[in-house]
Amino acid sequence: MDFTLEEAVVNYALPISSDDDFASLLEAIGDAKIVLLGEASHGTSEFYTVRAKLSKMLIEQKGFSAIAVEGDWPSAQHVNRFIKGHGHQKETGREVLKAFERWPTWMWANEEIAVFIDWLKKYNDYKDSDQKVGFYGIDMYSLWESMEEIIRYLTESNPEGADLKLAKKAFSCFEPFNGMPDHYAMSTAHFSQVCIDEVSNLLSSICSHKKHYEDEQESNLNLKVNALIAKNAEEYYRTMLQDNALSWNIRDEHMVEALKEVKAHYGEDAKIIVWEHNTHIGDARATTMKDDGMTNVGQLLREQYKKDEVYAVGFGTHQGTVIAAGEWGAPFEVINVPPARQHSWEDLLHSTGAFDKLFIFNDESRKYFTSWIGHRAIGVVFNPEYEAFGNYVPSQMGNRYDAFIYIDQTKALTPLKLKEKTIDS
Repeated sequence: MDFTLEEAVVNYALPISSDDDFASLLEAIGDAKIVLLGEASHGTSEFYTVRAKLSKMLIEQKGFSAIAVEGDWPSAQHVNRFIKGHGHQKETGREVLKAFERWPTWMWANEEIAVFIDWLKKYNDYKDSDQKVGFYGIDMYSLWESMEEIIRYLTESNPEGADLKLAKKAFSCFEPFNGMPDHYAMSTAHFSQVCIDEVSNLLSSICSHKKHYEDEQESNLNLKVNALIAKNAEEYYRTMLQDNALSWNIRDEHMVEALKEVKAHYGEDAKIIVWEHNTHIGDARATTMKDDGMTNVGQLLREQYKKDEVYAVGFGTHQGTVIAAGEWGAPFEVINVPPARQHSWEDLLHSTGAFDKLFIFNDESRKYFTSWIGHRAIGVVFNPEYEAFGNYVPSQMGNRYDAFIYIDQTKALTPLKLKEKTIDS
């Protein structure tokens, strides 16, 4: 029997009203080694709480080892050390999240994450060291912080070593720009090759000396990923003023590299949960991103792993409120999310029944969800006046994701009260 898209939505929607309603999703995930949990915005409470709920289930019922998020590695390391008992034990989850100082702080320094971090800490307290769940940031915006972390660690662990000399030499290349990526980007036409060589040499040396840095506090992994950030972020900033698609691809390729380093650290059979925006975890080949020459984490992982090893779950909402900013680097606001644009995916899910629901795109149902339809995406900058024109990505939902969670009415998450470091680009 053939269904129209609207009929398929009605027939395959699974209502969500309790935790038990996610049992079919966990069954569909099966033995996947990487589960990607998306979000349609970086400021919606329900996306965070539902991802936390699913992550707890995956950890407790399926033995997942770590969570990798769209955040800075150095900041996330404060969380990782806290939940594994390597940090100051008098700290709380909220105190640890103060490490997320870079704008937009609300993405990770929020009450919803604080509750989840405290749960991870309690869960790990009853586990042996090799069984503790980790928390890692796999993004690449922390070039200066990562370089500083490398120098700090090498100064304390091996002050006479060759790697420290290489690190200081590499950092001296970026130091004149005082942590301003746009200034570095504009300068690269003149002497970027020097920085390219320095960070490449540093990464190669650290990789060749990895046994020197092995300990229970994951210094080897921390050092290697920070060096990887230095190398890849340099390339990202060098290209961001020249080619948007290329710089996007460099960033997502880096996140896959960092994710694979985390996975290798836990062992090839380890299972990892990824929290990122839908635009990163949903297969770019099922969107118009491909027309612009763009790839993403979801596509790369599907290409590099077997079909049943990667499982992507998208998220969406019809309307509510969200935390975002009116422009890049500006203070956050609680902004009203208008009803979804007519004939969009979110509008279709609302008009066919205004309730929370789950879709599982399997061999039976996927074919009914391959027509093109606009799918809402809200970033850290959001202006509702232009929402109908710039916030919908044409997508084949059944090919973009393996499952989709729809929350009809949503509210803004609750940021912790912190001082932010603003960035220019």
